[in-house]
Parts: sequence; C-alpha cells; structure tokens
Amino acid sequence: MQALHLNRFVSINNSPPFFSIHRTTPKPLLRCFPISSSSQLGSPNSLQSETLQALEWDSLCAQLSRFTSTSLGRGVAQRATIPIGNTPEESQKLLDQTTAAISVMDSGPLDFSQFQDITEIVDSAVSGTLLTVRELCAVRRTLIAARAVAERLTHGGDSSERSAALLEIIEDCDFQFELEQKIGFCIDCNLSTILDRASEDLEIIRSERKQNMENLDALLKAASTRVYQGGGIDKPLVTKRRSRFCVGVRASHRHLIKGGVVLDASSSGATYFMEPGDAVELNNLEVMLSNSEKEEEVAVLSLLTSEIAESEREIRYLLDCILAVDLAFARAGYSQWMNGVCPILTSEWCTAAYSGEASDSLLVDIEGIRHPLLLGTAKRDVSNIIKSKRENSSKSGEGNAVDKERFSESQPDYPVPINIKVRCGTRVVVISGPNTGGKTASMKTLGVASLMSKAGLYLPALNAPKLPWFDLVLADIGDHQSLEQSLSTFSGHISRICKILEVTSERSLVLIDEICSGTDPSEGVALSASILRYLGSRVNLAIVTTHYADLSRLKENDSRFENAAMEFCLKTLQPTYQILWGSTGDSNALSIARSIGFDSGIIERAQIWLDKLRPEMQQERRGLLYQSLVEERGRLEAQAGEAASLHAEIMEIYNELQEEAQELDKRVVDLMAQETQQVQQDVKAVKSAFQSVLQDFDNQLRTTSTEQLNALVKKAETRIASIAEANCPAPSLSGRETNMVSYTPEVGEKVHVKSLGDKLATVVEAPGDDDAVLVQYGKIKVRVNKTDIRATRVTKKSSSSSSTRRIKRQVRPMDSESAIEKPKEVYGARVQTSRNTVDLRGMRVEEAALHLSTALSAVEPQSVVFVVHGTGTGAVKQRTLEILGKHPRVSKYEPESATNFGCTVAYVK
Repeated sequence: MQALHLNRFVSINNSPPFFSIHRTTPKPLLRCFPISSSSQLGSPNSLQSETLQALEWDSLCAQLSRFTSTSLGRGVAQRATIPIGNTPEESQKLLDQTTAAISVMDSGPLDFSQFQDITEIVDSAVSGTLLTVRELCAVRRTLIAARAVAERLTHGGDSSERSAALLEIIEDCDFQFELEQKIGFCIDCNLSTILDRASEDLEIIRSERKQNMENLDALLKAASTRVYQGGGIDKPLVTKRRSRFCVGVRASHRHLIKGGVVLDASSSGATYFMEPGDAVELNNLEVMLSNSEKEEEVAVLSLLTSEIAESEREIRYLLDCILAVDLAFARAGYSQWMNGVCPILTSEWCTAAYSGEASDSLLVDIEGIRHPLLLGTAKRDVSNIIKSKRENSSKSGEGNAVDKERFSESQPDYPVPINIKVRCGTRVVVISGPNTGGKTASMKTLGVASLMSKAGLYLPALNAPKLPWFDLVLADIGDHQSLEQSLSTFSGHISRICKILEVTSERSLVLIDEICSGTDPSEGVALSASILRYLGSRVNLAIVTTHYADLSRLKENDSRFENAAMEFCLKTLQPTYQILWGSTGDSNALSIARSIGFDSGIIERAQIWLDKLRPEMQQERRGLLYQSLVEERGRLEAQAGEAASLHAEIMEIYNELQEEAQELDKRVVDLMAQETQQVQQDVKAVKSAFQSVLQDFDNQLRTTSTEQLNALVKKAETRIASIAEANCPAPSLSGRETNMVSYTPEVGEKVHVKSLGDKLATVVEAPGDDDAVLVQYGKIKVRVNKTDIRATRVTKKSSSSSSTRRIKRQVRPMDSESAIEKPKEVYGARVQTSRNTVDLRGMRVEEAALHLSTALSAVEPQSVVFVVHGTGTGAVKQRTLEILGKHPRVSKYEPESATNFGCTVAYVK
C-alpha cells in the first residue's frame, strides 16, 4: 500500500492554523467537566447532595438548560453539574464570563449549530475502532464550528475587548487546523465519499477501474445487442450477478453466447444470465480492482482515525473550552430572561466580624430579590396567558397590544420581591413569624442566591446585590424522618445538624429551618440556643427559622445575633411576605386558625391557656408596639405614594402644556403659510383684473373717437378705483381691537388668554408698569402681556366706543354676510390630550352612560371633549350620541374626522 498524499496535502494547504501557538500539553481549565455538584463544594457527597436537593438546585439548572446551544451544555445543565467556583477568584471569573457573553450577545448570538458532541467518536478512535466517513465528517464540522466561534470572539469588531474573559478560555486551544484540513482533503463531506486524491494508489486504482469498466460495458452491450438481434431476448439486458457483469438471454437461445458461463437464472428458469467468454478477464480485473479500492479506502480511514486518536487530549480540551463558552452564553441568556443584575462578591470579612461588634455596614445587601424558580414559573404562566390573549385578539380583530411587564407585575401569583439586609458583625439571624409567612422561602432565596453567584449567574434583584463568597452552603430544610434508619423527625433533624457542625468552616453559610422542632419546647429552646451560640463562633453566617420566642432574646446579650420577622397583616390576617429586619414576629397561630374557620370555643380556650403561659401585660405591650410600628409604616408608605402621585400629576400638566405650546406654534406657522398663500392669490387676482382693464382700454382706444376718449378714460379709472377699494385693507384697527388695546383687567376677573389656546383664566395680579398681568389657569400661574388677554364680555363703555368708531368691513363679491360679525362662542384648542379624553371602550352601555355624564359635568366651560366610544356593535356609540344631543352643557358635537368613526368631539358651553 502506498503512503497517503501527505506531502501533496502540505504543499497545497500551507495556510497557518487559526492560533499559531499549540500546546502539546494543554493547561487545565478553571473548571473540569463534568464535575459533580458535591465535589465542587468540597463536602461529603450525601450531605451536599441533600443540601442541593433541599434548595432545588437541579430545578434551577433545568431552567438554565433551556438556554444552552450544544448537546454537551444541555447535558451538563440537566445533570446539575454546571461549574461552581471553588475560590472567590474562580467565581468572579465565571461572573466576568457571563458579563462578557451579555456584551457579545448585543451584536448577535453565536452560532453553535454545527457543533457536535464527538466524545464517543474520539473514544472509538482511541480504542482502535475504524471510524466511518460520517464520523470523520462530524469531527471536521465540529472543528470548523469551534474555530468559527473563536474567530467571532476574536475578530468581532469592538467586541474583542468586551469578550476578553471568553477569549481567556480559548486562548490555549489547539483547533486542530491541520487535522481538519486533512479530513477535508481526503473526504467529500457533502457526498460522504473518499476522494481520489486521498492516496496515490487509490487514484491509480480508480483510474484503471474506470477504464476497465468502460471496456467491459462496451463488450457486454455489444453481446447483448447480438442476442437481441438473434431473438434471444426481448430487449438488450446488461446486469450483475455474483459480483460479475453479465447479459440476459433466453434458455433456448443460450447458444448465441459463444463460450459463455451461466452465472444465474430467473425464478422461472426461462432466462439465463451468462458471462461471455471475452468478458471473463475483464470481470476478474474488476473484482480485483474493487477489492484493492476498498483496501485503499480502509487505509485512508485508518490513518485519519489514528490522527484523531493521537490528538485525543487536544480535542477533549477543545470540547471542554467550547462547553465553557456555551455555558457562559447560557448563563447570559438566563440572566437576561430573569432581568438579573451582577452580584458583588466580597471575599473579605468585615472587621466587626472578628470582634463581634455591631457595624452599620452590610455583610449581605440584596434588594428586591425574587426566588428564581418562583419567578420562572410565573414568567411561563404569564407568557402563556399573553400568548392566549394575543391569539384571541388577532382572531377578534381588535389587535390591542399587551403590556407584558405591567401585566406580569399585576398577577397575584407573581413572586413578591424581598430585601435581605444583614449587618457586618452579625453571625446568626433568627427569623420568626407565622406559618405560610415566607420564612422558609426567604431562607431558600438567600441559599440559592449564594450558589448562583458562585456559579457565575446574575441574581433576579435590583441595584447591585452584595453578598460574601461562601465556601460551603449547608441547609437543613424539610423532614428527615427515616423508617429504614429508625429515625424520627426530630432524630433526623438533629442528626443532620450534627453533620453540618462537623464540616462547617468560618466561611460557610448555614440554613436551618424550624430549629429543634418536634420535641419538648423547653428542651428545644435550650438545645437551639446552645447550637446557635456554637454556630455564632464557627460560621460566617447562619440563618435559622423558629417559632420559639425565647430565641429572639439572644440578641439582648450577644451582638452577633440579629432578629427578623415575617410581616403579618392583622387586618386581613394574611402574610405580606416581607422581612422586617431587627423585629420579632408572632406565630399568629390563633388568628390563622380563626381565619380558616376553627370553632370559636376551641380558639377561646386556647387563648385562655396562652394567657396562663405568658404574662398578659408583656404580650399586650408587644402587640401594641408591633401594631403601632405597622401603622407608622403604613402612614409613611401612604405619604410617599401621595407625594409620588402629586409629582406625576404635576409632570402630566407640564407635559400637556408643553404639547399645547408646541401645537400653538405649529398652528401659527400653518396660519402664516395660509395667509401668505391667500395674499399671493389676491395679488395674482388683482394683477389679472388690472391687466383685463388695460387690455379692454387698449382695444376700445383703437375704435374710439376723440370726443369719446374722456368717457373711456373715466370708465377705466372707475374700474381701477373699484378694484383698489375692494382689495385695500382698512386704514385703522377695528373697534373691537381698539377696545382690547385700551382694556385693563381687574383682580379676580375671568379673562381669555390667547397664548393658552384662548382658555379661561383668573386675574391674580393687576398689570404693572410693564403691562404684565399674572393669571392662574388651573394649578398653573403664568405672567402674560396685557395685549395677550381679552375680556369675557364687552362693557358698556367699550360697546359705545366700539359703536362710534366701527369701520365698514370690506367683503368679497360672493360674500352675502352682514358687515358686522355676530359674537361667537370661543372654545379651547381642539387638541386631544389625556385630560380632555373620555375613553368608553370596554364598558357596558349603562356604565359608559354614567361615566360620560359624570365627565361632562366636571369639565370646565368652553372646553373641547374627545369621547372615544369605538365602533364594535354600535350600542355604546348610539347611547353616546343620545347623551351628547340631550345634555344641557353640550352646544354641539361632530365626528373627530371623516375617517375616524370611533371618536366624537363635543363642545361644552
């Protein structure tokens, strides 16, 4: 067997690989894949597995898997074996990779569609199994896809700086450019065939086989034609039997093929398939060349398989790197889907943490965080509802847009955001409160947030959440009863706490739900207090929930302890799921039992027994204090809401004034353009009239005698004078305008302000030396010039003055109106805003009628109201028109435009 064309391959494909540096021994990745979750956290497998199960880490990773792009990444996420940093530096690198992936995604996603999991193919090559053409092509496509991903990250314009954290992953990869070129040189992956150029012998063999087949085909076709012409067959037939080419002939005419060999017969025996004697040597050569071709193809596949086996280490390292890039983009997509923000990891403790002294700075500062699993479930539900509503809207033809964010936040099942604030120096936080109040969910949220930040995931929170990097996150949540191990609920609980105490360190986070419950309360309190004091000196932070009120008193003598309570509304007897840091909460068991319908006698007897167990005055004082704090908090929230509402109203008025001012400016420009156009038309008409007079004068002058010349001149002068008189403007101001110039408003008088759309305003301050008048429109006070206002009615003095100085108004020849204008009612600007719009869409007929009547009674005089009633069935529109026609304040109404039948404009007296 001849050697492969490697020398020819190198001479043809001498282009350098994508990266010029290839490591013979790749450096280890920051993360090794796959890694079990337990080994990542460095704790015993069973204990860590139970912790991750209690925090539902596998469910969160399942959510993440939907954002992966490769089968490798999807498998790692679904097995919950995604990388988690073993040190603060590693976790920060994962966060940096997520941030870089988000930046790259802004310019478009990466293409992982051609990337395949070729791990099993590499394993087969290493074991000595001959790879097929399809498997080799899969390796080549994967290498090309990996190089394309690296090229996008490296040469993505200005994104190369933003993707520095991702480039660090692939900087030492060997993309096996030569191996990929060798496979492409030897195999046509589009046709899945080995090319002739793969080896010298294969090229020669295929050339000889092609020539031999041409000779054999010509010989057999000639023999078959002779048989056909001799009547030995219905039509010429060349076929293949027993790997040899032959011709078909009737059994009765076998003599037509001289020296032929029968290879096969038809099922009826009537037709023989015979090999002519002249074709024996050619068939023998064809069989020999075919076997040689297969041997050469096997040799090519064997050499390429050995190349892949020799590059096993580099290929596996490359797959790990691409997997790390895929997971980084999956974390980025998942974080964007949750509207997450990047957490700030603090690797150093507060100084107060060593001394046990309280500090004003925060060890954990997370604001407005939602549990990612609850958030994911709510988002899917909201997406399904919005999708259904959009489909219904498209079917009904309404086409109304759905505001996803506003709709999501308004859903009752949308998770309530919570704040987690822990001061530096605090080692143990005791959370108390009622059942179903959110204690366990809040504690789980902190645990999941710690794991997410270690794994490079953003948190579904606000601002910039800050929390320490915990080496271990250990949780005791749920019932650990085991019949197989003869453990009761309390025994299983204590057994797990014992294991946690054995493996904790000074950088660990411990979460214990209902500490020491399920036993005698006195012993439970004593044991709980001892355990918490032990944790206070051994761990970075411990969060415990309890119904033992005595545990809340540990804070009085030890500053390392902090209390928190789940808020409970005594009016509605429902939890608000908010944490009150620094407070202690009651279980409110009797209130909850009463709200769900327990017998009142049972509740009363329980209350009597409770009064015997606890001092009455102390309980009463605590209740009153708690109630006063809740009320004070409610008042502050109400004041804040009122201030926000007032600010929003002021901004709305300001925006409306801005819009009206812009509209007025636009109207001034339009009016000037119209006036300019009218003047131009008038000038053109006057020129035309003068031209007509001159033309008539010239025509008549030729036939007029000297005696008639004076009459002709006078006639022309008369026509010119009439034209000038009809088109010259009045020499002075009209009586009304003169009256406005001399008009002086008084304080308290209602006047019309031109700059406000001729709206009605009240004079607050009389005009001074600068003729400036201070007027008030609604809540807005503005100073305008005296010439910018006019009186609501004409006084006697102005009427008499106006009547003595009235000037006759020039009218057009087609104008039949009186020279004196009748007074008109002046309305506000016909500009639609949110304040002058009444929207009746979606209401029933009677509801719309009541809403419209109320709105018409409340608007100011001389206002323009836009009534949006839609078309629909026409019932609301018909009722609207009836009300507008009968309402005493409506002077007239008309459609908003000739094309808009869903809106009517009403003019209020």
